[in-house]
Amino acid sequence: MRKLKLEMQVSADGFAADDDGGTDWMVWNWGPEWGWEQRLRDYHNALTTSSDCILLSSAMAQEGFIQHWEQVARDPASPQYAFAQPITQMRKVVFSRKLREAPWPRAELAQGGLKEAVDALKREPGKDLLAYGGPTFASSLLAAGLVDELHIIQNPTFLGRGRPMFKDLRARARMALRAALPFACGVVVLCYVPQSARSGEGMPE
Repeated sequence: MRKLKLEMQVSADGFAADDDGGTDWMVWNWGPEWGWEQRLRDYHNALTTSSDCILLSSAMAQEGFIQHWEQVARDPASPQYAFAQPITQMRKVVFSRKLREAPWPRAELAQGGLKEAVDALKREPGKDLLAYGGPTFASSLLAAGLVDELHIIQNPTFLGRGRPMFKDLRARARMALRAALPFACGVVVLCYVPQSARSGEGMPE
Protein backbone atom coordinates (compact mmCIF):
# COMPACT_ATOMS: atom_id res chain seq x y z
CA MET A 1 0.00 0.00 0.00
CA ARG A 2 1.22 3.49 -0.81
CA LYS A 3 2.15 5.92 1.96
CA LEU A 4 0.87 9.45 2.40
CA LYS A 5 3.63 11.97 3.13
CA LEU A 6 2.69 15.41 4.41
CA GLU A 7 5.21 18.25 4.06
CA MET A 8 4.80 21.59 5.86
CA GLN A 9 6.93 24.65 6.53
CA VAL A 10 6.61 26.20 9.99
CA SER A 11 8.27 28.70 12.29
CA ALA A 12 10.44 27.54 15.19
CA ASP A 13 7.43 28.00 17.50
CA GLY A 14 4.96 26.10 15.33
CA PHE A 15 3.18 28.69 13.17
CA ALA A 16 2.43 28.15 9.49
CA ALA A 17 2.05 31.89 8.80
CA ASP A 18 1.91 35.19 10.64
CA ASP A 19 -1.39 36.81 11.63
CA ASP A 20 -1.81 38.24 8.13
CA GLY A 21 -0.96 34.99 6.37
CA GLY A 22 2.55 36.19 5.54
CA THR A 23 5.48 33.82 5.08
CA ASP A 24 8.33 36.24 4.38
CA TRP A 25 10.04 34.94 7.53
CA MET A 26 10.76 31.58 5.87
CA VAL A 27 14.27 30.88 4.61
CA TRP A 28 12.47 30.02 1.35
CA ASN A 29 8.82 30.98 1.05
CA TRP A 30 8.38 29.22 -2.33
CA GLY A 31 9.46 32.39 -4.19
CA PRO A 32 12.12 32.83 -6.92
CA GLU A 33 15.00 33.30 -4.45
CA TRP A 34 15.77 29.80 -3.22
CA GLY A 35 17.45 30.40 0.14
CA TRP A 36 18.05 26.73 0.87
CA GLU A 37 21.51 25.18 0.57
CA GLN A 38 22.04 22.38 -1.97
CA ARG A 39 21.74 19.57 0.58
CA LEU A 40 18.30 20.78 1.67
CA ARG A 41 17.23 21.23 -1.94
CA ASP A 42 18.31 17.66 -2.66
CA TYR A 43 16.28 16.38 0.32
CA HIS A 44 13.21 18.28 -0.87
CA ASN A 45 13.57 17.06 -4.46
CA ALA A 46 14.05 13.45 -3.31
CA LEU A 47 10.89 13.63 -1.22
CA THR A 48 9.02 15.00 -4.22
CA THR A 49 10.19 12.36 -6.68
CA SER A 50 9.41 9.54 -4.22
CA SER A 51 5.76 10.28 -5.05
CA ASP A 52 3.72 10.39 -8.24
CA CYS A 53 0.51 11.96 -6.94
CA ILE A 54 0.00 15.24 -5.07
CA LEU A 55 -2.92 15.92 -2.74
CA LEU A 56 -3.93 19.58 -2.49
CA SER A 57 -6.51 21.57 -0.61
CA SER A 58 -8.78 23.59 -2.86
CA ALA A 59 -7.44 26.75 -1.21
CA MET A 60 -3.86 25.99 -2.24
CA ALA A 61 -4.92 25.01 -5.75
CA GLN A 62 -6.96 28.17 -6.19
CA GLU A 63 -4.14 30.31 -4.83
CA GLY A 64 -2.05 29.32 -7.86
CA PHE A 65 0.13 26.40 -6.73
CA ILE A 66 -0.28 24.48 -10.00
CA GLN A 67 0.11 27.50 -12.31
CA HIS A 68 3.16 28.78 -10.43
CA TRP A 69 5.15 25.57 -10.77
CA GLU A 70 4.10 25.13 -14.39
CA GLN A 71 5.64 28.53 -15.11
CA VAL A 72 8.86 27.65 -13.29
CA ALA A 73 9.05 24.32 -15.16
CA ARG A 74 9.24 26.21 -18.46
CA ASP A 75 12.71 27.52 -17.54
CA PRO A 76 15.36 24.76 -17.37
CA ALA A 77 17.85 27.37 -16.15
CA SER A 78 15.86 27.97 -12.97
CA PRO A 79 17.46 26.47 -9.83
CA GLN A 80 13.96 25.22 -8.93
CA TYR A 81 13.49 23.38 -12.23
CA ALA A 82 14.43 20.00 -10.69
CA PHE A 83 11.47 20.42 -8.31
CA ALA A 84 9.05 22.18 -10.64
CA GLN A 85 9.35 19.79 -13.57
CA PRO A 86 8.22 16.62 -11.74
CA ILE A 87 5.57 18.59 -9.83
CA THR A 88 4.10 19.72 -13.15
CA GLN A 89 4.01 16.19 -14.55
CA MET A 90 2.48 14.56 -11.48
CA ARG A 91 -1.18 13.78 -11.01
CA LYS A 92 -2.95 16.21 -8.66
CA VAL A 93 -5.99 15.36 -6.57
CA VAL A 94 -7.79 18.42 -5.19
CA PHE A 95 -10.09 18.20 -2.17
CA SER A 96 -13.03 20.59 -2.35
CA ARG A 97 -16.62 20.73 -1.15
CA LYS A 98 -17.61 23.43 -3.64
CA LEU A 99 -15.86 22.80 -6.95
CA ARG A 100 -17.63 20.62 -9.50
CA GLU A 101 -14.60 20.13 -11.74
CA ALA A 102 -10.85 20.78 -11.59
CA PRO A 103 -9.90 23.59 -14.00
CA TRP A 104 -6.18 22.74 -13.90
CA PRO A 105 -4.11 20.39 -16.10
CA ARG A 106 -3.41 16.89 -14.75
CA ALA A 107 -5.77 17.61 -11.87
CA GLU A 108 -8.97 15.97 -10.67
CA LEU A 109 -11.32 16.34 -7.75
CA ALA A 110 -11.23 13.79 -4.95
CA GLN A 111 -14.07 11.30 -4.99
CA GLY A 112 -16.00 10.79 -1.76
CA GLY A 113 -15.05 11.90 1.72
CA LEU A 114 -11.49 12.62 2.83
CA LYS A 115 -10.71 9.25 4.42
CA GLU A 116 -12.53 7.27 1.76
CA ALA A 117 -10.70 9.11 -1.04
CA VAL A 118 -7.23 8.89 0.50
CA ASP A 119 -7.62 5.22 1.40
CA ALA A 120 -8.65 4.48 -2.18
CA LEU A 121 -5.62 6.37 -3.54
CA LYS A 122 -3.32 4.45 -1.19
CA ARG A 123 -4.60 1.16 -2.60
CA GLU A 124 -3.76 2.16 -6.17
CA PRO A 125 -0.44 1.03 -7.67
CA GLY A 126 2.38 3.53 -7.99
CA LYS A 127 4.72 5.63 -5.91
CA ASP A 128 3.74 7.30 -2.65
CA LEU A 129 1.33 10.22 -2.20
CA LEU A 130 2.55 13.70 -1.23
CA ALA A 131 0.27 16.26 0.42
CA TYR A 132 0.61 20.03 0.52
CA GLY A 133 -1.88 22.28 2.21
CA GLY A 134 -2.61 24.85 4.84
CA PRO A 135 -3.32 24.18 8.51
CA THR A 136 -6.95 23.16 7.96
CA PHE A 137 -6.22 20.52 5.31
CA ALA A 138 -3.16 19.24 7.21
CA SER A 139 -5.17 19.01 10.43
CA SER A 140 -7.88 16.99 8.70
CA LEU A 141 -5.38 14.51 7.27
CA LEU A 142 -3.62 14.07 10.60
CA ALA A 143 -6.81 13.78 12.67
CA ALA A 144 -8.14 11.10 10.31
CA GLY A 145 -5.00 9.01 10.83
CA LEU A 146 -4.10 9.20 7.15
CA VAL A 147 -0.54 10.58 7.43
CA ASP A 148 2.21 7.93 7.27
CA GLU A 149 5.11 10.40 7.29
CA LEU A 150 5.04 14.00 8.50
CA HIS A 151 7.94 16.11 7.19
CA ILE A 152 8.17 19.42 9.04
CA ILE A 153 10.54 22.06 7.66
CA GLN A 154 11.20 24.17 10.73
CA ASN A 155 12.51 27.67 10.01
CA PRO A 156 14.85 29.52 12.41
CA THR A 157 12.34 32.26 13.24
CA PHE A 158 10.11 32.67 16.30
CA LEU A 159 6.90 34.54 15.47
CA GLY A 160 5.32 34.69 18.92
CA ARG A 161 1.87 34.68 17.35
CA GLY A 162 0.31 33.72 14.05
CA ARG A 163 -1.62 30.91 12.41
CA PRO A 164 -0.85 27.59 14.18
CA MET A 165 0.41 24.67 12.15
CA PHE A 166 -2.50 22.44 13.19
CA LYS A 167 -5.08 24.98 14.34
CA ASP A 168 -8.02 22.76 13.41
CA LEU A 169 -6.73 19.48 14.83
CA ARG A 170 -9.69 17.93 16.64
CA ALA A 171 -8.07 14.72 17.81
CA ARG A 172 -4.67 13.90 19.24
CA ALA A 173 -2.19 12.40 16.79
CA ARG A 174 0.52 10.44 18.57
CA MET A 175 3.70 10.46 16.49
CA ALA A 176 7.24 9.16 16.86
CA LEU A 177 10.29 11.12 15.71
CA ARG A 178 12.09 9.14 13.03
CA ALA A 179 14.79 11.64 12.14
CA ALA A 180 15.96 15.22 12.66
CA LEU A 181 18.25 16.85 10.11
CA PRO A 182 19.86 20.26 10.75
CA PHE A 183 21.03 22.42 7.84
CA ALA A 184 23.53 25.26 7.62
CA CYS A 185 20.83 27.77 6.61
CA GLY A 186 19.20 27.27 10.02
CA VAL A 187 16.40 24.97 8.90
CA VAL A 188 15.77 21.72 10.77
CA VAL A 189 13.77 18.99 9.05
CA LEU A 190 11.81 16.77 11.41
CA CYS A 191 10.32 13.51 10.19
CA TYR A 192 7.54 11.94 12.27
CA VAL A 193 5.67 8.68 11.77
CA PRO A 194 2.67 7.28 13.67
CA GLN A 195 3.74 5.65 16.93
CA SER A 196 2.25 2.40 15.74
CA ALA A 197 4.41 2.37 12.60
CA ARG A 198 7.28 -0.07 12.47
CA SER A 199 10.77 1.20 11.75
CA GLY A 200 11.47 1.27 8.05
CA GLU A 201 13.09 3.49 5.48
CA GLY A 202 14.36 6.79 6.73
CA MET A 203 13.82 10.22 5.28
CA PRO A 204 15.69 11.42 2.19
CA GLU A 205 19.25 12.53 2.88
